[in-house]
Amino acid sequence: MANNTEIGKYDLGVYTMAKIRIVNMMVYGFHGIYEYEREQGQKFYFDVEVVTRDDKAADSDDAKDTVLTASIYSLVKDTVENKRFQLMQALAGHIGDKLIEQYGNIAEVTIKVRKPNVTINGPIDYVEVEVTRKA
Repeated sequence: MANNTEIGKYDLGVYTMAKIRIVNMMVYGFHGIYEYEREQGQKFYFDVEVVTRDDKAADSDDAKDTVLTASIYSLVKDTVENKRFQLMQALAGHIGDKLIEQYGNIAEVTIKVRKPNVTINGPIDYVEVEVTRKA
């Protein structure tokens, strides 16, 4: 039986998570309820927050212990450019599901999607949806 000096701090749950964020990522995509939106496309803005299962990377300084921001960026960009959704909620949910599926170290991911060009008669900056997925 192992004594306490042989038990790592991660086994004890001392360090439980880290948050990784990408803020205001812009990607051109073809999403929307109206056909012209899916044909002409427009800019979408994303905030992605990943909560990891632990924060080993803070001590190890090793990329294998984290979720790389470049990988998150690539997955979001590829999804937005190569898939089509009518609803921003469906787009955000799909991205969250794919991130959790691809990276076993993710406990939770929150995706915010902003769409500045909407068919609302009135002065607004954008419409935003937020979807959270848990592993």
